[in-house]
Amino acid sequence: MSNEKEYVNEHFLDRLIREELEYSPFDREMCTRFPPEPNGYLHIGSAYAIHTNYTMAHKYGGSFHLRFDDTNPLKEDLEYVNAIIGDIKWLGYDPGEHIYYGSDYSETFYNAAVTLIKRGKAYVCDLTAEEMVSYRGTLTEPGRNSPYRDRTAEDDLDLLARMRNGEFPNGSKTVRARIDMSSPNMNLRDPVLYRIIHAEHYRTGNEWCIYPMYDFAHPIQDAIEGITYSLCSIEFKDHRPLYEWVLNELGIASPPRQREFGRLNLTGVVTSKRFLRTLVRDGHVDGWDDPRLPTLQGLRRRGFTPSSIRSFVEAIGGIRTESTIDISLLDHCLRQDLKETTVSVMAVMHPLKVVITNYPEDTTEMLPIENNSDNKALGSREVPWSRTLYIERDDFMEIPVPGFHRLIPGGEVRLKGAYFIRCEEVIKDPDTGEVIELHCTYDPITKSGTGFTGRKVKGTIHWVSADHAKKADVHLYDKLLLEQDISKRDSGEWAQLINPESKVIVSDMLIEPYVAAAVRTDKELRFQFMRHGYFCVDAKLTNDERMTFNRIVPLKDSWNRKG
Repeated sequence: MSNEKEYVNEHFLDRLIREELEYSPFDREMCTRFPPEPNGYLHIGSAYAIHTNYTMAHKYGGSFHLRFDDTNPLKEDLEYVNAIIGDIKWLGYDPGEHIYYGSDYSETFYNAAVTLIKRGKAYVCDLTAEEMVSYRGTLTEPGRNSPYRDRTAEDDLDLLARMRNGEFPNGSKTVRARIDMSSPNMNLRDPVLYRIIHAEHYRTGNEWCIYPMYDFAHPIQDAIEGITYSLCSIEFKDHRPLYEWVLNELGIASPPRQREFGRLNLTGVVTSKRFLRTLVRDGHVDGWDDPRLPTLQGLRRRGFTPSSIRSFVEAIGGIRTESTIDISLLDHCLRQDLKETTVSVMAVMHPLKVVITNYPEDTTEMLPIENNSDNKALGSREVPWSRTLYIERDDFMEIPVPGFHRLIPGGEVRLKGAYFIRCEEVIKDPDTGEVIELHCTYDPITKSGTGFTGRKVKGTIHWVSADHAKKADVHLYDKLLLEQDISKRDSGEWAQLINPESKVIVSDMLIEPYVAAAVRTDKELRFQFMRHGYFCVDAKLTNDERMTFNRIVPLKDSWNRKG
């Protein structure tokens, strides 16, 4: 065995697979798969499952498959297929040529059902869904055999063929496994393998009207593709005996193995597809890519990077059970990714006018400012300075509170990358008393970068030139829901749970001109707006006339604070 030090950072799934592979249980190379149903968009929890399957395959020199579990025509759509493929490639887990569809195996599923019926391991049942529930029993009481369980194989094969030919209506018949109605595992109490669905399939049209259940199709698909490990979340653990039963009864040699890992949840985030679909369908959010949603498309539009999401799932490691991770970890991974890669620019969200009374009119001075203090390689840019500026309104306080070190009447601060200014006069609205303008003077010898070592100031604030600033809309985000536990809620109440401040729009934010010039050439850019956080261009809303930015994350964890 290799040096044990190599395995210090292994999590339980690593160790389990490594130890099994040492006994060479397979006649083929390592192969895993991610099998989404194309009935919605992927979310942050999906990223963990994708990462687990992809990294395990590549760690052992194998391949990773993307396979669509598209055997329910009532819910599936090509829109979701394309979105899922795009999301997985964006994350960096490209399956390459290994993209498969369960619907391509329809004939194999049918033949498998025929085989099981011939072997006395399956039968056609006429019980309705309601009757089947009553026959199934409970956790403390065994189930009862279906009255149709003892038909002959010949009769069942005839009924199966007629089901395929479309002779029976939806719900009138099913194909069920013949296992054990008294099994303590409810999944083994003659589970349904096939059902009738008269609906057009997005890929096969009306060729089929019977479709396999996931628990039947899943192991067969894995066997066809040569999957070695079906790595799935913990809720499928009780389904593993059925997975193994199907493979065993079909006589699959060197069968794939199902192994489970923990299910990922995040604080303050709901990933229920039913809930997300309702929000989108009823117009409570701006589509599946709404930046408030935990979908990968929503996170991407909000400005999250693929590398930050990969870092997040890597940091979680292996989890055995259903676990809830604090969302601040995801934000931390994003900040670490953006800290040294984004340009830090000046943007004023709530502007207060400042006139530099001793600076000449109709004069513009270009001042060099570094792009990122943590990464000198990003260089610098030139920012225009003029007589009239804007600063943040909360950077001035007429009657300062203790500890306030920004601009006050008679006080002095440095403007970022520029000069010291002193507030000489406060102009107020005569009707409301609101401060509307400051008259200040600047000291030309205090210019940044000149080595000035005279008097000190405690505060440095950002600013933009009034004559050069560009306007933009910004979206600030908070939690989507007022409460996170929707399990006991009726779906009709969900709209009432939406946080009215989950998206706050600030219009006419003033941004230095460098940003507008950069956005014209690249709408995928991200910036740090000094003191406000990390922002990205919302390419969906930005056009030649107006820029829109989404705040990706504040500079510090503020998930529980207002936007």
